[in-house]
Amino acid sequence: MNWLEVAIETNADGIDGVCDALTALGIVGFEIEDKDDFNTFLEENKKYWDYVDEELYKEKQGATKVKVYIEENAESSEKLTEIKNAMSELKKEGDFGSLAVSYTVRVQEDWENNWRQYFKPIYVGDRIVIKPHWEELQDTEGKLVFEIDPGMTFGSGQHETTRMCVEALEHRVKEDMRIADLGCGSGILGIIALLLGANFVYAADIDENSPRIAYENAALNDVDKSRYKVECRNILSDKKLDEELSKNKFDIVLANIVADVIIPLSEKVRMYMKEEGYFICSGIIDFRKDDVREALLKNGFEIEEEKHDGDWYAFVCR
Repeated sequence: MNWLEVAIETNADGIDGVCDALTALGIVGFEIEDKDDFNTFLEENKKYWDYVDEELYKEKQGATKVKVYIEENAESSEKLTEIKNAMSELKKEGDFGSLAVSYTVRVQEDWENNWRQYFKPIYVGDRIVIKPHWEELQDTEGKLVFEIDPGMTFGSGQHETTRMCVEALEHRVKEDMRIADLGCGSGILGIIALLLGANFVYAADIDENSPRIAYENAALNDVDKSRYKVECRNILSDKKLDEELSKNKFDIVLANIVADVIIPLSEKVRMYMKEEGYFICSGIIDFRKDDVREALLKNGFEIEEEKHDGDWYAFVCR
């Protein structure tokens, strides 16, 4: 089955009017592209990122559009004409932008499975392999294989920041260690630490979906819940969590987040750590590395290793 992707150019004030006109035609389900909404979204959610891909930013700076999808069949030409006529009528009512209507034919594909071709095993460090669960490896001798389902997660192990953390863990995790993974996402780092021999991992993330996804990935790797605890909590504002982490003391604390979280976290993370423990932090874009380094040194850390991959940095501290 093919679909017509119909795009209507408008402006911020015209979005509601366009959607109402389409609803009157029996069309439901809209995709809205609005640069003002995108910019507001970025501004209000800075705690999640320091860097937004330039190509994505450029893409979102175009004209405001409302998109709908209609099935390509004998009636689709008539429906397209109805949409054009409705926009012509709406244009008489005020300034709603150009209300130009265009369409593109989209071929129905097997999205359920086709996306999998882009996810292949990733080799990290000396012996760790991050493997989509459907892939087969011919030779696993001497390898530590971490299974993941990228289709259900918001962290697949492909990003430079994750790989740097995995490399740092590979040579530092020892049996019986207790590890905290703050900003755990899909659980990659904590679960790999358990596969490397850690005794227990506590993980937290502000995303409410994180515990479910992390536990699903843990199950793929036969990790028992008695060794792995994941919660949806905010490490910067949850005072009770501060108390809990301070009482338990960890050999390694991981924070693969962003600079604007790592910097305030560096002021208190020592309370969570055993003597000579490690603080491994990453997710740091190059233009924020000096800010993070300064905060770490100011708060009493010794930087044992500074890692970088492309535009991204990680610090391993004692």
